[in-house]
Amino acid sequence: MKQKNDVLQKILSLRALLTEYNYQYYVLDAPTVPDSEYDSLFQQLLQLEEAHPQYFSVNSPTQRVGAEAIKAFHSIRHTIPMLSIDNVFDEVSLQGFARRIAERLQSNDIAYSCEPKLDGLAVSLHYEAGQLVRAGTRGDGVMGEDITHNVRTISEIPLILRGTTPPQRLEVRGEAYMSKAVFNSLNADARQKGQKTFANPRNAAAGSLRQLDPRIMKERRLSFFPYAVAFISDDMPLSNSHYERLLSLKEWGFKINGDSERVMGIDACLKYYEHLLARRASLTYDSDGVVIKVDDIHLQEELGMATRAPRWAVAYKFPAEEVMTQLLDVEWQVGRTGTLTPVARLEPIFVGGATVSNATLHNFDEMTRKDIHIGDTVIVRRAGDVIPEVVGAVLAQRTQNTRAVSIPTHCPVCGSPVYKVADEAAIRCMAGLHCPAQRKEAIVHYASRKAMDIEGLGDKLVDQLVKQNILQSPADIYRLDLNILANLDRMGIKSAENILQAVEASKKTTFAKFLYALGIREVGEATAKILAQHFQSLEALYATNEEELMALNDIGPVVAAHIHAFLSETHNKKIIQAIVAAGVQWPQVEKKALQPLLGQTFVLTGTLETLSREEAKARLEALGAKVSSSVSKKTHGVIVGDAPGSKLDKAHELQVPVLNENDFLALLRQGE
Repeated sequence: MKQKNDVLQKILSLRALLTEYNYQYYVLDAPTVPDSEYDSLFQQLLQLEEAHPQYFSVNSPTQRVGAEAIKAFHSIRHTIPMLSIDNVFDEVSLQGFARRIAERLQSNDIAYSCEPKLDGLAVSLHYEAGQLVRAGTRGDGVMGEDITHNVRTISEIPLILRGTTPPQRLEVRGEAYMSKAVFNSLNADARQKGQKTFANPRNAAAGSLRQLDPRIMKERRLSFFPYAVAFISDDMPLSNSHYERLLSLKEWGFKINGDSERVMGIDACLKYYEHLLARRASLTYDSDGVVIKVDDIHLQEELGMATRAPRWAVAYKFPAEEVMTQLLDVEWQVGRTGTLTPVARLEPIFVGGATVSNATLHNFDEMTRKDIHIGDTVIVRRAGDVIPEVVGAVLAQRTQNTRAVSIPTHCPVCGSPVYKVADEAAIRCMAGLHCPAQRKEAIVHYASRKAMDIEGLGDKLVDQLVKQNILQSPADIYRLDLNILANLDRMGIKSAENILQAVEASKKTTFAKFLYALGIREVGEATAKILAQHFQSLEALYATNEEELMALNDIGPVVAAHIHAFLSETHNKKIIQAIVAAGVQWPQVEKKALQPLLGQTFVLTGTLETLSREEAKARLEALGAKVSSSVSKKTHGVIVGDAPGSKLDKAHELQVPVLNENDFLALLRQGE
């Protein structure tokens, strides 16, 4: 018995010692022993645990790398929802945030906690009796994914809280992120091995946390900063200051972001923001702004929640990043409707969290207005996931070797003449389905999920079929057979059979989906539904004119002209007839008698808990409403889910009614 106790005590002693060394190394950045000493103690512990498996503990320092891969992620429900916070993008909006707080609290003497907004992934950590028991992603704020097996590999997250009297229960929330140095190192290694590189540190961190094998996660070397104590049991009273609570977490073994500060008043918050913005490039991590929180926890509780975010916190986002690089060339891409779009080919440059080599130039008129020449030094802007754009040329650095961009006279794909339509910025190839670029895109669109939903018939496969002249129009899809498909590159018998099954299943559709699938210019899902509801058959649609089309809700003269022109073209009618002859059919459209929201316009923003964005849109349209992508004074309501965007700010600015999810569901019940 004594020998067993001696072994257990030795194991516990080694675990405690290694945990302390980890704390000194990762949290304090002040190691007290050389790596060789740490490695020696680690091996001793590993050998003892292997020899005495009855003393196994998931929170041993040896288990940061020793867990087995899991088969799938499990969902977890957050006891306290992980809510997002509102964003502001300028000083005026930030002052408005402070003014609303001052009015509610009847005081301007407010202390704030200012913290860098890390571009990583939010994580929730649960401790019981000082032991890490569960970790989860934010998910939709209510449900997340259990990532405990991966979180254990992050050295800056304590598996056991330091101190002799940890709280019985503790939930810590923070950001898992990848440092710039690790990101650059991993990408350099990937390039050397000819492997795919990561787009940016945030994507790398998110992808790492979703690895089924924690050994891969360990190699990614993620870091962690806590940003809140979400819950603590009554046995451990904490300071009423949010900032001081973060300092308490340091005592329990967490590494605290040293760039965080507590300040008095919103003007001090602005100074903090400007100081951090000036240091942005030199930070060891990616940051896209500053999180500003009322520091007093009791005042936070008094301020409470708005529709989906706390009133006591806001994220003041940094402006979009801009860098300079050289414009190497301008190429023209041909879209599904024949529009030629100029694309800048750039000397690769890192901006906004990603390496950029292409950027949009929008259209020829915009390029001319900005006076952009090939060979210029140009300014490139990128923010978050927004498509990079060329802001303008640095004229002071223009040389004699640059050349102006000429408007193309012929399609770069099929060689057909192109035309610049009057009163439009667009340049178009008029070859229609005769142009391989348009033919391919038209077929890809026809087969897409929201159209005919032919699974497997994607971009690469359609490209093969078009290049081999097997598909010349969407009607040819229904002539595909097993022999044709099975002989294509990277296509086996089973895959070919699955595609043919999807083709057969697509023959049963709806009139609205069929009209949308045809790819008529300016006819999206909403317009297709309006046409299907009003005309109910192809024959009636063929017989219409532009005047009748313009009489319909949300169809103006331009859209009416596109619809009429498409349906008047003989070759389009032949393609439609061939598709119908192949067996494509839909049930008779029934007119809806009850449309209480007819003539009203709504905007959706954020994530709803009970409905997907597409389901919510469909329910509104079924009641006669129009669903718009932008907020205006004519908007009847903005429906707000979790993590809304700038549309919510616009609604407040224009005093447009804001509906939460319960309000929205009540609205939908009007049509029941």
